[in-house]
Amino acid sequence: MYPKKTHWTVEITPELHGREVVVAGWVWELRDLGKIKFLVLRDREGFVQITLKAGRTPVQIFKTFSELGREDVVVVRGVVEASKIAKRGVEIFPLELWVLNKAKPLPLDIWSEAADLATRLRWRSVDLKRPRNLAVFSLASRILKEMRNALDEERFVEVFTPKIIVTSTEGGAELFPVLYFERVAYLSQSPQLYKEQLTASLERVFEIGPAYRAEKHNTDYHLNEFISVDAEAAFMDYNDIMNILEKMMRRVVAVVSEEGGRLAEVGITPAVTELQKIPRVEYDEAIDKLRQLGYAVNWGDDLSVEMQKALMKFYGPVYFIVNFPAMLRPFYTKRREGDRSESYDLIINGIEIASGATRIHRRDELEEEMKRRGLDPRLFESHLAVFDYGMPPHAGFGLGFNRLVAALLNLDNVRHATLYPRDRYRVEP
Repeated sequence: MYPKKTHWTVEITPELHGREVVVAGWVWELRDLGKIKFLVLRDREGFVQITLKAGRTPVQIFKTFSELGREDVVVVRGVVEASKIAKRGVEIFPLELWVLNKAKPLPLDIWSEAADLATRLRWRSVDLKRPRNLAVFSLASRILKEMRNALDEERFVEVFTPKIIVTSTEGGAELFPVLYFERVAYLSQSPQLYKEQLTASLERVFEIGPAYRAEKHNTDYHLNEFISVDAEAAFMDYNDIMNILEKMMRRVVAVVSEEGGRLAEVGITPAVTELQKIPRVEYDEAIDKLRQLGYAVNWGDDLSVEMQKALMKFYGPVYFIVNFPAMLRPFYTKRREGDRSESYDLIINGIEIASGATRIHRRDELEEEMKRRGLDPRLFESHLAVFDYGMPPHAGFGLGFNRLVAALLNLDNVRHATLYPRDRYRVEP
């Protein structure tokens, strides 16, 4: 029986010199120099060198070494020694070595960047062994934890809303139908209406979960299933929510900066490593700046990724665009100054990461806005009824988590920030 892991590879440091440890992971590299042999062991956190030396290492371990292959699963019990030669200044001399499973030759090369994205996604579970992916998804977990902590400190309550619904949240967005016993239902594209309803009881709520959009996009920035971070708060407006988002993003960027060394080792240069005040750019001003740059853009147009990247010249890699034309926003967005709305987008590295607004909280105004958009209020009666019983003023945001990670880390495709992407052409693995 093999012993339990006592240390991650990153925890094996020269300060542990002379200590006995147990590490577990996969064979990344094997080097045979005759009387001295090296096994580089990989786990989620990194690598450590296992050194076999004739006259010191048990003979059985030499025999086992000769039978090892890349990606075999191993456990090593050994003694840590500081070293001026080893890459990390430390190595382990093994006392025992267990092989828990043998690996066949891999269907793609995880030791280089040779494989294209389609091949990587076809063999995604294997591709995820790549150190670059381990760095991305380990950091993604830290980012998500930081976001959750930031909202918790603002006294938001985490909730979970239904993902099987009977009508569109956005009004007009394409939905995935599902057979729900004797009727047709749909996969939710947003928890928007539920989180608004919950402000009438829990006041401040957030949800982190999957969302589904049946839009036939095939771009580097769109997925049909993605992780959405949504928040809604009573007695707040869109400026209050932007303040919360700004504080959250500062914490997230700080976490990215802390991981700068590991990211550099795998060839990732983050788009943002320091964040202070996030500019709030009027939509009208953004249109004027784009015209100065030669873009043929009219008031009322939505902005493309190319345009948003161009605006970085004026505002840096992180900025808000605020006060969009009302007709560019969903029906539940509160209007201001006639054709404008109390709304915003958060742009990072040219990509729209989050969108939000002050919401309409009076039933008559909401019904009027629905009719203006060609929507039938009767289809939303179960939602509208909540507005009859004390709906507070409220505001919130929806944030695409996969996009956030891709934008922050300068990844050229959101699929690189998604474990198992679902897009128009991919529904497995």
